[in-house]
Amino acid sequence: MATHHPDAGTYFKMPNTIKHLEDSDLGDNLLYYDYSTKHLASLSGNGYQEEDQAFMSSYRSFEGEVFENYIYEKLVRYAAQNQDIVKFIAKGPQSKKRTHEQPKTLSVNWKGQIVYRTKRNEINEFDALFFTETECFFVEMTLVKSVTKLKRRLRKKKALLETIFPQYVVKTLLILNEGVVGLKQLPTYSSVWVTKPYTARKVFERLIMDTSKQKEKFKRINSKCIVGTDAVKITPFRYYEEMNWLLRRIRDNRRVLLDMNFLNEEKATRTLELFTKFYIGYMDQTDFEEMVPNLSVPVPERVYVSVEKDHTGALILMYFLPHSRKKLDNVLVTPEKVTVAKKDPFGITVTEIAYIKEVMLDRDKLSIKNIELVKKILAQNSPERKK
Repeated sequence: MATHHPDAGTYFKMPNTIKHLEDSDLGDNLLYYDYSTKHLASLSGNGYQEEDQAFMSSYRSFEGEVFENYIYEKLVRYAAQNQDIVKFIAKGPQSKKRTHEQPKTLSVNWKGQIVYRTKRNEINEFDALFFTETECFFVEMTLVKSVTKLKRRLRKKKALLETIFPQYVVKTLLILNEGVVGLKQLPTYSSVWVTKPYTARKVFERLIMDTSKQKEKFKRINSKCIVGTDAVKITPFRYYEEMNWLLRRIRDNRRVLLDMNFLNEEKATRTLELFTKFYIGYMDQTDFEEMVPNLSVPVPERVYVSVEKDHTGALILMYFLPHSRKKLDNVLVTPEKVTVAKKDPFGITVTEIAYIKEVMLDRDKLSIKNIELVKKILAQNSPERKK
C-alpha cells in the first residue's frame, strides 16, 4: 500500500522489495550500525523472558532502530537506481568517512544521524534526506501504531528545511507498517509507504544471542547521487537570533498586547512551527505567586512566559521558573490543575531561557491583567475558533 496526496509533489512508488521487507541484498550491513543494546543484552542474559514487560519495552525500542537502518539501506539502493533523485545524503556506515556534527549546518553526528544543531543543542534529526531538482524530501521510518503524534514532529522538520533550503519545495515520505492508523490526518505534503509487519529477530540473534559468527564485509553503495552533507548548499538558521526576532515583533506594536496579525504572516508561521513556542515576556515573583498560589516549587524573581503550540495547533501559555543555570521548572496552569515539570538540564529550553534572560527588556513585563488578556487573545485565535 502506498498513499499520496495529489499536491505532494514528485511521487515515488514503493518497490516490492521494500513492501515485502526483502533483505537478501543487504548481506550483514545492518550489523554495522550502532544500537543501544546494552540494557536489552543485560535483560536477556539475566533470564528475562520475551513476554516480560521490561524485555518487550526494550526490544521494541531496539526493533525501531533496526527498522530505521533497514529502510535506510533499502533507500540507498533505491536512490542509486532512481534518475529523479539527484542527491541522497549518506550517513552511518554508508558514509565514506566518519564526520562530526557542526553548528548552524547539516552534518552527521557521532551516532551516524543527520542533524542540524546550534552551537550547543541539536535542533532536529532526519532519518534520511534526498533531493530532486526542485524538491527536498525528508523521510520518517517508524513502527508507531498511530501517526497522531507524528504530525507535530513533521511540522517542525518541514519548517526547518524550508528555512535552510528556500530553493526547494519541502515534502516528506513516511514509511510505516501495516496496521498503522490515522493516515487520513497527515498533511498534504506527505507521501506514505506501508510495508508488511517488520521483525528484527535475525539482527537480535546475531548481535545479542549468538555473536560468534563472523560478519560479511559491509556493502557500500556507490553512486554519484549519494553525497555527504557538504554537497548541499544551505541558508543557515540562526536559532537564538530568530527567537529574539519573534519576541520583538510580537510585542513591538504598542497598540496591542500581542500582534496576532504578525503571527499569521508566512515567515512567522514557519518560524513558529520550528520553535513550537515563542517567548512573550516575564512576570515578577509577586504577581506570579498571587496568580498561582501554593506552588510546590519556589518562585524566582522573574518567571518567563511563552506561548506554545500543542499537537492540535492550539496556543497555550507556559511559564518557566529558572532557579540556576541548569535547574529549570516548567509550569502549566489549566482550570483543572497546575502541573510542574523539571526540564532537562542539558536540553534546548534551558539554553533558550539563559538567552532570553539577557535580551528581555523592562517593557516586556506582564501583569496578571495582561496574562488574562493574553488568554483571551489566544482563545480567539485557536484552531477551533477559526473553523
